[in-house]
Amino acid sequence: MPSLWSFFGLPDPDGPEKPANSATKPVVKEPESNENNALSQSTLNNEQPATVQEPLDKLPKMDVRQNRVPIPPNWQGPVTADGEPFHDLGVQNQARRSFPSRALRYISPDEMKRIPTRGIAQRIANGDTVIVDLRELVHMDSHQNACRRDLKMMTDEVGVGVFSLDQEDKLLMIPGTDVIVDVGNYSLGINPLM
Repeated sequence: MPSLWSFFGLPDPDGPEKPANSATKPVVKEPESNENNALSQSTLNNEQPATVQEPLDKLPKMDVRQNRVPIPPNWQGPVTADGEPFHDLGVQNQARRSFPSRALRYISPDEMKRIPTRGIAQRIANGDTVIVDLRELVHMDSHQNACRRDLKMMTDEVGVGVFSLDQEDKLLMIPGTDVIVDVGNYSLGINPLM
């Protein structure tokens, strides 16, 4: 199985030695001296020529600490094994935020087919946007109209408007205080999409 080294066309430093008997035989030239003879014999056997290694104590010593990053004053974080400050990006030091102050509320009629307009008015005053769904009152047209009137009176008291999200006026949106609604650019219902 070829290794990564052979993929790049380099000899594998840890790989097994190739056998001396290969399919193609190299052309052997007459060596000029004994030293060249030993070198050519080792290349014929596909062996690496022996290199003389110097002892480790004679190698120049490198100072690893010369490129060290100084620790900032008042450093509270972890330190690496080399003594450098370590910034762990996975740790979140930010304080957890509280719940959001505004929300999108979905309201449908209760079991008695009523809409809680007082609760809606409190939520709108807090800045929540409310979506009222009157679609379950399908066969009660007069009751739908009564709910729409109650919502209209409540929004007039609070000082906001009521917006219809569908063509049948059964899905109504009431924005909270300080919520801006763009009324100049909108398309209602499913028909414009088809």
